[in-house]
Amino acid sequence: MKTYDLLWRPSMRTRVFMLTAACPFLFWCLLASGQASTGKQSDNRHQADEDKEPVAILEIGAATSWNIRGGAATFAPNLAAEITPVENWLELEAGVSPFFTRKSTEWDTDLLFKKPWTLSRNAEFMLGIGPQWTYLKQNGKTENSIAGEVAGDFMFWPTGKHSFGWFLEPAYDYSFAGGHQQSIGISAGLLIGIP
Repeated sequence: MKTYDLLWRPSMRTRVFMLTAACPFLFWCLLASGQASTGKQSDNRHQADEDKEPVAILEIGAATSWNIRGGAATFAPNLAAEITPVENWLELEAGVSPFFTRKSTEWDTDLLFKKPWTLSRNAEFMLGIGPQWTYLKQNGKTENSIAGEVAGDFMFWPTGKHSFGWFLEPAYDYSFAGGHQQSIGISAGLLIGIP
């Protein structure tokens, strides 16, 4: 067993949870530092509050993934947070999905850079690309790998306001580790706008 495996293994779960918690915290800090001062008149404040976009969007749902070269489909819960640093040009999404099977545990953590398009008042589409970090524990062995991910994200807002909706996100992953595993997957669930 290699030395770095011994150092990595005991605190792996702790590191995964810290990374998962750190991403939304960093996004909140980024948003707080970029806010402009409010020097608007009282009439404009009421209108601005009604039209105000959420600071972040929380995605809660389920995900499934299939290895293109064979293997069974795996299912997992999915949690992601999304912010908009550049309106109509860039959205950042950080997410995590833990996949559990009888003989293995896999944690997929990704950061996607997305370009949004507004299709209608109630629908949006985003195309994203970014890195994915995968931690796999299988048959007593652990493996960390980096992959690239491409995803399309369909968002539906029933009321037209970005407070509550649902999403459907198909994705393709290409691992840069030995064997270059490729997989396709889809995630779906609820969208919750955080004011």
